[in-house]
Amino acid sequence: MNDSDNVWKAKNALREYAGARRRLAHRLGRPGAGVRAADHFLANIPVAPGAIVSGYWPIRDEFDVMPVLRRLDAAGYRCALPYVDKKRHVLIFRAWRPGTVMLEGPFRIPEPTEAAAEIAPTLLLVPLLAYDSEGFRLGYGGGYYDRALADLRAGVGPVLAVGMAFSEQMVEHVPHGDHDERLEWIVTERGAMPFTDQSHDQSHDQSKRGGK
Repeated sequence: MNDSDNVWKAKNALREYAGARRRLAHRLGRPGAGVRAADHFLANIPVAPGAIVSGYWPIRDEFDVMPVLRRLDAAGYRCALPYVDKKRHVLIFRAWRPGTVMLEGPFRIPEPTEAAAEIAPTLLLVPLLAYDSEGFRLGYGGGYYDRALADLRAGVGPVLAVGMAFSEQMVEHVPHGDHDERLEWIVTERGAMPFTDQSHDQSHDQSKRGGK
């Protein structure tokens, strides 16, 4: 068994546990978690002038990022939502605003229709099952976001990846391999934490950054 097989097995072993923790956090944290996270996002994340921000349409117990997107749209930023290209099996991004026509995608997730312009985001809000103190995230196993981030970073240049999660989703270690893209920030209902070289060497108390 090679290293990639070991990482794949370790991720799968963690997903059931991480999913249960997220379900519990979602049940206990609603309805104000997304609104509180939006406050922390706007107070901490360096959103560059002219940035194009992609979020995601939250389903089931995913962390709600719509309060962030609505406030960014109101502030004049261009926003987008992911769209699964069925032919290429890749994630692309289409323009979104409140009121944009949506259709159910291949994973039963609402997506903008093909009438919405395809745009390249420079800041991504990323869903996850778990995250660790080094900025690695546990996704759902499809690799869509890792490939999309790698392609965007190779094409449009620096792209900021911000994980959106409940504070309870943090774990000691997320298994990762060479193809796993790291986050620059995590934003929760309790605060915002950057993942920099310095933050790997010292702990950050999210509650000190405006949380409870």
